[in-house]
Amino acid sequence: MTRQTELAREQQHVTRLYDRLDVLRDRTQRQLKDVLAAGAVGTMQNRSERDTFAEMYASRLARLWAVERGLVFGRLDHVDEGRLYIGKLGLTDDEQERLLIDWRAPVAQPFYRATPAAPMGVTRRRHLQTKGRAVVGVDDDLLDLDALSDDDRATLNGEAALLAALDERRTGRMRDIVATIQSEQDRVIRADLNGVLVVQGGPGTGKTVVALHRAAYLLYTHRERLERRGVLILGPNLTFLRYIEQVLPSLGETDVLLSTVGELYPGLTTTVRERPEVAAVKGDLRMAAVLERAVRDRQRVPRKPVELTLGRYTLTIDRSMLEAARNKAARSRRPHNQARSLFVRSVLNALARQAARKLGRGLIDDDELAGLREELRTEPVVRTALNRLWPYLTPQRLLLGLYGSPERLGYAGAALTPEERALLRRDGGEWTESDVPLLDEAAELLGEIDEQVLRASALQAEEELAAARQAEEHEREAELAYAREVLELTGLSDVMEAERLAERQRGGGPYLTTAERAAADRTWAYGHVIVDEAQELSPMAWRAVMRRVPNRSMTIVGDIAQTGSAAGARSWAEVLDPYVAGRWRQEELTVNYRTPVELMALASRVLATIDPGLRAPTSVRETGARPWAAPLAELHELAKAEVGEGGKVAVVVPDELLSALGSVISDAVVGTVVVTPGAGSARGAAALDAPVAVMGVADAKGLEFDSVIVAEPGLIAAQSPKGPGDLYVALTRATQRLGVVHSQPLSPALGALPHPGHDAINGL
Repeated sequence: MTRQTELAREQQHVTRLYDRLDVLRDRTQRQLKDVLAAGAVGTMQNRSERDTFAEMYASRLARLWAVERGLVFGRLDHVDEGRLYIGKLGLTDDEQERLLIDWRAPVAQPFYRATPAAPMGVTRRRHLQTKGRAVVGVDDDLLDLDALSDDDRATLNGEAALLAALDERRTGRMRDIVATIQSEQDRVIRADLNGVLVVQGGPGTGKTVVALHRAAYLLYTHRERLERRGVLILGPNLTFLRYIEQVLPSLGETDVLLSTVGELYPGLTTTVRERPEVAAVKGDLRMAAVLERAVRDRQRVPRKPVELTLGRYTLTIDRSMLEAARNKAARSRRPHNQARSLFVRSVLNALARQAARKLGRGLIDDDELAGLREELRTEPVVRTALNRLWPYLTPQRLLLGLYGSPERLGYAGAALTPEERALLRRDGGEWTESDVPLLDEAAELLGEIDEQVLRASALQAEEELAAARQAEEHEREAELAYAREVLELTGLSDVMEAERLAERQRGGGPYLTTAERAAADRTWAYGHVIVDEAQELSPMAWRAVMRRVPNRSMTIVGDIAQTGSAAGARSWAEVLDPYVAGRWRQEELTVNYRTPVELMALASRVLATIDPGLRAPTSVRETGARPWAAPLAELHELAKAEVGEGGKVAVVVPDELLSALGSVISDAVVGTVVVTPGAGSARGAAALDAPVAVMGVADAKGLEFDSVIVAEPGLIAAQSPKGPGDLYVALTRATQRLGVVHSQPLSPALGALPHPGHDAINGL
């Protein structure tokens, strides 16, 4: 049977699958329109049911559109079960005949795990290559020759698809590998949901893409549990998030929150990076104690009594009164802002009794005490004193007050050295990525400020507030009762407060996905959290992450050898034992699919300078293109030559030379994009699409390019305490070609590289 005949036969089945997909899309679109046409009418229960159906149909429609590209990619020929087609989602016809198997289903596992030694009942594994809806190629893996019929033998085609996929040029975006998942990767993807799984792997082992496919697999296998709570994926920077953003939608999963640590605090997106020495202090676990002392510092007990003049008499707030009030608030174990009401009530009670004595009333009953207390509460001089003694605080106000005051830093920062306190000192300025975990910590210590207090602080009259509360009270109580019932029935009572659900019902606003609701709620508890480049997180950042996953269901992806942050991890035990000692497990990815043998040999020499005991992953392919070295003065010409070779090119430079070398390359290559530290997502996306991207190592983490030029490797290795790890990262970003340009002498690990003029690489 000819290859063209086989393509035609496969095309017939693929066309049938796409026809079925179109039918399902049209049907779901009609269902969604019908639900939305009903409008927000009827009882609250009617509106809730409408929202639920609208969410279901919208989510289903999004998944059906997301799998258009590469809907089907494989076929399994079973000894017993016949032929099974494997794709991005499961499809059946109206008679429930199985047309396509979801790659995550248990029956699809042999597509990734079967080998000639253990065929798992499979005689042949076929990879289908499609372009649009057309079948353009087939490749077969023969697993059990003896079980093949004569007809099957006549239709064998090609070879496995993996190496062909690896040799393709980069597009500037990560693609799914669902058609080429390898056995050790599949083991990680399908690992159990519960507990903490660490995926340790060197450069090019597919850690990130495996983590993303794991998210898709877990959502398929545990959809009811995870769709309610959501999945959070944390990446190292916004450029990285733009790089991976298409993978999960291409697998049919459109409601996963992608975030950086700099976006974890709702309402704040920061990409500004600290100097390494400042980031190291802010990331240190001692900062938790510093913030706790900073909050206590704002709960003042002055040495001298506070005199309050109120017309005919003067009241005194003395130390014993304040100590008693503060102890009462502390015993409640409430956060600062919630405990304030207890402090204020205690002080006002003491002042009311004092006022009664001043007025000659002697002993007073509870009703008289309450009346005097409310009179005092409204006195401006009393309010001013109470706000000074125990102020309402926001996390931003607390941190700025700490950074801006040497006295407060001196008290709160007792655990820090004078030099470390000096590094924290600043007046104003932008929030940085290192500030976000501290803001999160402060929010835990402070608690939220009651909305009524915020309105009152905006000088709204108490009478207006009381009137508004009275007018809304009856309806609000009914709404809250219904909301509590809904949350109890749906099992969301531990994820969302009844007040928030009731507010959504009242607002009648647009439907928010799980990811959107989670992003806006600092206290959201996720069903699963995936942390990529996890070795870069500081101890304070880990505290913020762990708050978001109280069930400790996590996938942690990284490589200790690539740690570049001064506050980053030195071992996984150091990171995890404080939270899940004895309850985390580790898998290792050992095969490098990205970096060719020739390039990895060079990177391995640098790895040995970090720790001789570290072992680089094993590369699976050779390209014949050896790494080269050239003078820095030739950078502009070499960059132009690399662009001529085709594919995506990156120039990775020391931070101190980013501006200067970025200008050099921009003059040489039209369309060059220079990624400055902390660049926003738009700038990062432009770099991914540019012919040449110039960036520092921190922005190159997790990315890959066809060709990479590393400028001044000696300066990269010396720019931070973890500089050798940064150089190792820079040398392992290329899938095809690697060069080094320098003006300073190369280290012995990089010595003896040929000049590109010696035919070391193709085209140069």
